[in-house]
Amino acid sequence: MDFISMDFETANRYRSSACSIALVMVRDNKIVDSFYSLINPQDQFEHRNIQVHGIHPEDVRLAPTFDEVWTHIYPLFDANHLVAAHNASFDNSVLKAALNNYQITVPHYLTIDTVRTSKAFYPDFPNHKLNTVSDMLNIDLRQHHNALYDSVACAEILLKTENDFGYDQIKKMIKLT
Repeated sequence: MDFISMDFETANRYRSSACSIALVMVRDNKIVDSFYSLINPQDQFEHRNIQVHGIHPEDVRLAPTFDEVWTHIYPLFDANHLVAAHNASFDNSVLKAALNNYQITVPHYLTIDTVRTSKAFYPDFPNHKLNTVSDMLNIDLRQHHNALYDSVACAEILLKTENDFGYDQIKKMIKLT
């Protein structure tokens, strides 16, 4: 399988407030590269979000804004690339909101949600949160709510699911955004 796994953290309840992003590149069923960046959301941080991910306003003060990050990653988002995320509706909506915030055209790309795949292929798990699915599949989620570690775990979940059930079963769950 070739795909990218993606994860965002946000500064507040608004999807346009991305404060970190991670992408993990998988080629031939192996993680081959990763990208991580803090993002200056140019927005207020809410205490609850800081509690979840540990990113503070001072951490992003000198970080690039999302439009600056986008110039480096946009080639990965087209109809020829599969982008996986755990709870893809959230991460895809953060991407869309961040792009809209800077009046950047939202691309169409292939996407798959590892929450949905884990519910379909592992229905007996107690729940399908990233940390639970990781634990149940013996995947080391080193620091939950760190975008890079969450992206690695998402990639490993999809690879494990493909190994257990085959690509033909997984491809039925791919959508075009």
